[in-house]
Amino acid sequence: MKVLIADRFEQSGIDALRALGLDVLFQPELKEAALAEALGTTKTDVLVVRSTKVTDAIMEASTLSLIVRAGAGYDTIDVKSASRRGIYVSNCPGKNSIAVAELAFGLILALDRRIPDNVFDLRAGRWNKKEYSKAPGLHGRTLGLLGFGSIGQEMAKRAQAFGMHLAVWSEIGVKVGRDGVPADMPVFVRLRATGEAADPIVKVYDSPAEVAANCDILSVHVALNDRTRGVVGADVFAAMKPGAYFVNTARGEVVDYKALEAAVKEKHLRVALDVYAKEPATPTADFADALIQLPGVYGTHHIGASTDQSQDAIAAETVRIIQTYVGTGRVPNVVNLSRKTPATHVLVTRHQDRPGVLAHVFDRLREAGINVEETENIIFADAEAAVARISIKGEPPADVVAAIKSGNPHVLDVHVVAVQ
Repeated sequence: MKVLIADRFEQSGIDALRALGLDVLFQPELKEAALAEALGTTKTDVLVVRSTKVTDAIMEASTLSLIVRAGAGYDTIDVKSASRRGIYVSNCPGKNSIAVAELAFGLILALDRRIPDNVFDLRAGRWNKKEYSKAPGLHGRTLGLLGFGSIGQEMAKRAQAFGMHLAVWSEIGVKVGRDGVPADMPVFVRLRATGEAADPIVKVYDSPAEVAANCDILSVHVALNDRTRGVVGADVFAAMKPGAYFVNTARGEVVDYKALEAAVKEKHLRVALDVYAKEPATPTADFADALIQLPGVYGTHHIGASTDQSQDAIAAETVRIIQTYVGTGRVPNVVNLSRKTPATHVLVTRHQDRPGVLAHVFDRLREAGINVEETENIIFADAEAAVARISIKGEPPADVVAAIKSGNPHVLDVHVVAVQ
């Protein structure tokens, strides 16, 4: 099996894939037409990418059966085209969560203590302790999190260590117990003020704007999809407190940067960004963004996931995905399988484990014009008998069921169950 890695990737991962006996091609410079040509000429089975875009045109002439995004998101891959072509798409969720959370918290600290400005002035020979001694501090303040997946939860853990309160919105919902502790995060402890009742660990709100209105620092950690594109808009910035902090280490497309620019000027928001509305397509390039030039706005180079630890973890997860696929035909973390098939009924067929039994069943269904959506065949002990659960679209007529049952001596029983 051939694996083409068309992006930067850890050497440890390349070595591990080759140790599996795979034919690994490492060509990180391939993009667009050159990538499409390489896939067509090499007859590659598995494609590994990071930021490289995989379009319908790139897939058209390929023999791909699996695309792995060596990272958390997969918005750079045309998933609909992959699904139409029967190509699995998989990713590595959660493997860079700590790295992104570390950068996001570093940016929050930089905003609060104005660390970049401190460094700049000292390098310019200016000592200004009086000015830089002014800082609100983080303890007791409220961190607003838009998104409460793996990165948002890593942010929440760090906020607790800093003695902060939390305000949260998530498109997929947040489960919080009566005691205010997130259901999946039992390590949390309550914040208590001397002589006062405990505050809830997490306050969950129904919209991003409500979180913005109830926090001092707003940090974005949502995945990019059709529901979150532009979700942080003018209404969110209008709700923020004057002088509040805003951090985005997620995706540039989830934020209305024109509205953010206006809010920086009008409400004096302090902002830290790792992602932008328009980013260079190459690792090094000229970069111009009016927002970054504004006072109180800091920027980094889309490096949230780029620590040695996270890259090693992503490489290891990529190897695990491919190894599982090669060894079992199954794909961990697959993102483009249907959550609900069109099946309306299940044909349950008990049969002796003999050649031709399932072919007989499928032939009768084909003759009746009934499509098979999914099949599961479970073998009993000693491999003498089995039961096949065949999900089908449409209820088979009684005569078809009778033909299945009587037309092969190894069929023991057949019954139909409607899908609930």
